[in-house]
This record gives sequence, structure tokens and C-alpha cells, in this order.
Amino acid sequence: MDSILGLLKLRIKRGINLAIRDARTSDPYVVVHFGDQKLKTRVIKNNCDPEWNEELTLSVGNVETPIQLTVYDKDTFSVDDKMGDAEVDIKPYIQSVKMGLNKLPNGCAVKRILPNRNNCLAEESSCIWHNGSIIQEMILRLRNVECGEVVVEIEWVDIPGCKGLSEVEL
Repeated sequence: MDSILGLLKLRIKRGINLAIRDARTSDPYVVVHFGDQKLKTRVIKNNCDPEWNEELTLSVGNVETPIQLTVYDKDTFSVDDKMGDAEVDIKPYIQSVKMGLNKLPNGCAVKRILPNRNNCLAEESSCIWHNGSIIQEMILRLRNVECGEVVVEIEWVDIPGCKGLSEVEL
């Protein structure tokens, strides 16, 4: 517990226009790597615009570590096909959480992050006050593939007895 700063809820919401890897469609799922943690979503059959709406929980020990997402097509008789990957830099989000804001109106934007060559954002993303905490929804453009985006959301969770973000330098 000493090395854990807190938890990050990662909501894998949906895929948009994912690559076709079977005859006319794909059976996509997402694998998430964060440090030495590996989690995955369920497979959505025959759908290039899947709705996962799954919440994965990651323990955060280092805010410098990016979240790695890889989308795969589930195959029955061969190795699963890769359908692209993306990376989430959590530092801009952590900066928003560290502001220590509270009692803002729902939907209030705290910080805006623009897409650039160093991130996988397909469009501008905002850190928003929502029901007592800050969330960031992102549309990630998948790399190493002809098309496809994944919509995700992150939310910080403090854990009693953990270090928290107070001593984190960004």
C-alpha cells in the first residue's frame, strides 16, 4: 500500500469505426496495460462500433506511467488480430485533480487538453467536474491501423491509508 497513490477508474465506453478483421466485421475487445497490471474487456461479437461500457480499476503508483490500450479481434482458430493501439497520458488529468477544487457546478470544465503529435486524442478533451469529482472523457485515435477510435473516461479515487497525490510533482 505504501507505493500506491490511489486508484484510477478507467471506463472503456465504446469503439467507433473499428477496423474489419474478419469477413465483414470484427469481434473486438480491449486489453489495458498500466505498469505491471493487465486488464481486458469482454468480447463484443460482430460489431465494428461496439458498446463495452465497462469500468476497470487501476492502482496508480507512478503518474508518469501512461495507460496502454490495445484493441484486438477475437479469433476462434487462430491468434487474435491486432486492431490498433493508443496511449493515455494521465498527467494533465492528475494536474486537474491536484487543484483541490470542490463544490463546482456539474459540467464545469476545469482543464482542456488539445490533440497533438504527442497524444492519441482525436479531438479536444476536457477535465470536467461531475457529481463531486473530476472526470476526463477522451476519444482516442487508434495507431498502427487504418481506422478506429475508442471512447474512454478516467476518474481518480483516493484510498484511505495511501499516499494520495499531495506529494506528487508534475
